[in-house]
Amino acid sequence: RARVDDIVRASRTSKGAVSHHFPNKEALFLALVDEFSARLAEAVAVGIAGAHGGLGKVQAALTAGLETFARHRELARILLLESVSLGPAYQSKRLEGHGRFASLIQAYLDDAVAEGSIPSQDTRVATLAWLGAVNEVVIQWLYSGRPDLTTEAVPALTPLLLRSIGAAAQ
Repeated sequence: RARVDDIVRASRTSKGAVSHHFPNKEALFLALVDEFSARLAEAVAVGIAGAHGGLGKVQAALTAGLETFARHRELARILLLESVSLGPAYQSKRLEGHGRFASLIQAYLDDAVAEGSIPSQDTRVATLAWLGAVNEVVIQWLYSGRPDLTTEAVPALTPLLLRSIGAAAQ
């Protein structure tokens, strides 16, 4: 719904610069999706860098992901709520980002199984269940502001998710 004039004003650039880099608003929006995905991936990478073991890395990824959404609430609102009907190009881009994060979580769950931190299980299904839970928490937060992602959701969701895969209390 944004007008090009609004985008130009917010970006402190010119219409010519915007149209040079982005042939249409869809291309600009998809670049925004890429930018948020990159921020999320960077935050997760930084979070897991200091963590140890598969479960520690999964916990760090969860915390970093929720904290990133909390820092970028308006962007998250646009990407998760206001853009769901933008068509195949957006859905493809959204699935691409979702797939990258799912692969990361699944890899660390696989590591946790291999190191004996959790019982053997279908880590793909566990990953999808986790992402569904995280998505619902973020969506509810975007609508109502509750639960607060950093002070309520992370402490409540982390042990719940860990128990769901048979992890020992941490």
